[in-house]
Amino acid sequence: MSAAQSGGLPSTAQTRPLCIAVPMLNEEKLVRQTLDSLAAQEHPDFTLVVVDNGSTDHSCGIVADFAAAHPGMDIRLIHEPQKGTGAAADTGMRFGVDHGATWLARTDADCLAATDWTARIMAAFDDGLELVAGQLLPREDEGITAMERRMMLLAVEVASFFGRIRPGNKGEGYLGPYQMLPGCNMAITADMYHRSGGFPRTRIEELHEDRALSNRVRKLSRAYGLRRDVVVYGSSRRVKAWGLKNTLAWYADHRYRPEVVDIR
Repeated sequence: MSAAQSGGLPSTAQTRPLCIAVPMLNEEKLVRQTLDSLAAQEHPDFTLVVVDNGSTDHSCGIVADFAAAHPGMDIRLIHEPQKGTGAAADTGMRFGVDHGATWLARTDADCLAATDWTARIMAAFDDGLELVAGQLLPREDEGITAMERRMMLLAVEVASFFGRIRPGNKGEGYLGPYQMLPGCNMAITADMYHRSGGFPRTRIEELHEDRALSNRVRKLSRAYGLRRDVVVYGSSRRVKAWGLKNTLAWYADHRYRPEVVDIR
């Protein structure tokens, strides 16, 4: 991992107690909107760590300009040369662990966090959860019809149900039932992240790092769960490019394998 100064703070400075990791790869079209949603949080006491994973567009410049324009936010821009959503996410989360954070959260650079996202996360931690799975909703600015939106929400619920009965999510040593964990809307204590081993440092084509983390935590604690009031609006561009059926097949053990995974 290499790090760069951003937002007026050196990368070695301690983070605030809540640290948010945002992996990023060539997101010049959407990352400013993600940053705007985080700047609008009702609970603004957090450090934002944007992890560039080899962008070749203007993404990093957009983040740097945003940090300069928002000196009240603690924004760090760091770089992870190892390609992969797992590697980039893990680097961001471990930055928080290594720099004094108590709690960690993650969203992605194509997502919009609800204005009470961080406040709801902190409430879930106050209730004793060590791992928080949030509610992922489709963005409303990508031309998705109301029917398509309902079908996508239904598909998420169906996927969550089948995740609980999926053989790969069962076995000895689990302390509780499987919990689907949206990688772009989750939070975890720094202690649990460290004890569980965190996200596997994999590429998106190899393994769903969010499922792996959920299963790791289930062997250590029962203090995890879904909080539907922890809301992030995610991009529907894979659904638009592949169709709902193929997108579901992709997330179900990569049964659908497109030539292009990083849809932009």
